[in-house]
Amino acid sequence: MTVIKAINRASEKLIAAGISTARLDAEVLLSHIFMRDRAWLITHRDEALDETKLGLFEAAINRRSRREPLQYITGRQEFWGLDFNVTPDVLIPRPETELIVESALKIIRAASRAVLVVDLCVGSGCIAVTLAKESDTVRIFATDTSERALAVARGNARKHSVSDRIRFLEGDLFGPLAEFDLKGMVDLIVSNPPYVRSGDLPTLQPEVRDFEPELALIAGPEGTEIQQRIIDAAPGFLRKDGSLIMEIGQGQSNSLTGTVNDSCKYKIPEILKDLAGIERVIIARKK
Repeated sequence: MTVIKAINRASEKLIAAGISTARLDAEVLLSHIFMRDRAWLITHRDEALDETKLGLFEAAINRRSRREPLQYITGRQEFWGLDFNVTPDVLIPRPETELIVESALKIIRAASRAVLVVDLCVGSGCIAVTLAKESDTVRIFATDTSERALAVARGNARKHSVSDRIRFLEGDLFGPLAEFDLKGMVDLIVSNPPYVRSGDLPTLQPEVRDFEPELALIAGPEGTEIQQRIIDAAPGFLRKDGSLIMEIGQGQSNSLTGTVNDSCKYKIPEILKDLAGIERVIIARKK
């Protein structure tokens, strides 16, 4: 079985499973097996696979045909140009979440001193680790309710040599910060919290519905429950003019803008759209 024949056969199987990116996924998985880039596959299209590599490739294709996300099979996902380890214990980092990083870095780089950041629902650590990697002036407290997610985040912090500036804490939102004297001291709160309505879970893509952690997806019947809790509690931790930057779901901007304005503790919030034109991030600065 040559490289090209293996890719063609795998592509046919993935197409039959309803996967629109069948050939790309087949190439990525075979590249992962060979530990080479996709360009290498093109120049070695007639190279034969030994039984071991063919068996590994077929096992990976079987997993993908059951709609398991590519990232959980390879154990990797790129975010902000960095390579992150991912497992089924964490949400797979998405490109739209880079909007949080972009907005946070503008604030961090404009500061004339070290910046204290809190990352809520840290998951894989993609936001916290990226901020620490991009700026050596930040100190970060990162919280999550999942011990397994925190293990992944800690691993990513070690991978990118920023463990010394991120403190990972297990618990619900701001709860783990109670032992630290952070009230009114935080410059920036960032979060990609769960924001899917519980009733919408059956409608999600199989890759999301059946494989990504429900704890990181579902917020409650309205979908905004956790975001509202963050909005309510954040002013107690933020400095004057400190900012909350949070990812939101499609159709949630009006409700959450109302929550921000009703609190009377923030300036008028800003809403950022992702590349698809969806309102994706809310930025609220404390009065």
